Amino acid sequence: MHDRTLILATVATALALAMSTARAHDETKYPDWEGIWMRAPDGGPPRYDPTKPIRKQEAPLKPEYQAMYEASLKDMDAGGFGLDRHYACFPMGMPRQMAGIAAMEFVITPKLTHVVYNESTATPRRIFTDGRPWPKEPELNFAGYSIGKWVDADGDGRFDTLEIETRFVKGPRTFDQTGLPMADDNDAVFKERLFLDKANPDILHDEITTTDNSLTRPWTVMKNYRRGRNAEWVETNCGESNNYVTIDQQVYYIGGDGLLMPLKKGQAAPDLRYFK
Repeated sequence: MHDRTLILATVATALALAMSTARAHDETKYPDWEGIWMRAPDGGPPRYDPTKPIRKQEAPLKPEYQAMYEASLKDMDAGGFGLDRHYACFPMGMPRQMAGIAAMEFVITPKLTHVVYNESTATPRRIFTDGRPWPKEPELNFAGYSIGKWVDADGDGRFDTLEIETRFVKGPRTFDQTGLPMADDNDAVFKERLFLDKANPDILHDEITTTDNSLTRPWTVMKNYRRGRNAEWVETNCGESNNYVTIDQQVYYIGGDGLLMPLKKGQAAPDLRYFK
């Protein structure tokens, strides 16, 4: 009995030592992305291309999608939401959830990197880095299915760049809050390169290329995030303060008195056939 106890204690000690060694090894092998990452100030609201104004993104849209976008802007100018469904707490999906609308946190392990957000409509991302192939029949979701690869770009023996490809993203989605449209065929592909700025380790870059059937060509932009080392994680739930109601494809607003109000000028009341 004494020998058995001694053997079990030895095995437990060896496992603990191995796990401790693995953790220490991983910490030196992977980049330091610890902290809370928020959109670096760029002179405007969150958008796909931070270098251009929100309504002048110059997206390479096909003509039919350009017409949809112009109609979306016209509806917004009249007081509506156009093609944007975020007002109803609809998930943003990729690539919009990487626009910096929500603060992000990265959890890195050798086989999987998690990206979690403080916004309830930003779906957590799971980026597999274990060398797996693409699944044949994946479950569609708004964050998509991501396979990544760590790269030692400067050859110093430590990974510094995470290359990601994301497919199987569920629609419908828009690039931003103006309703800049994407195709609803779920065939979009997103390729990213995430890496720290060489001059400032508290700046994270995300070079992202979107290939979508709404576009005439792949669209590449660079997004930038700023690290908050001592920032507090504040929970944000879209549904807690959502006063918008959609009835028969029309959006209405619940006023401070609890009564339904029109959202746009001249908007008709909803059908009340079931009320006496």
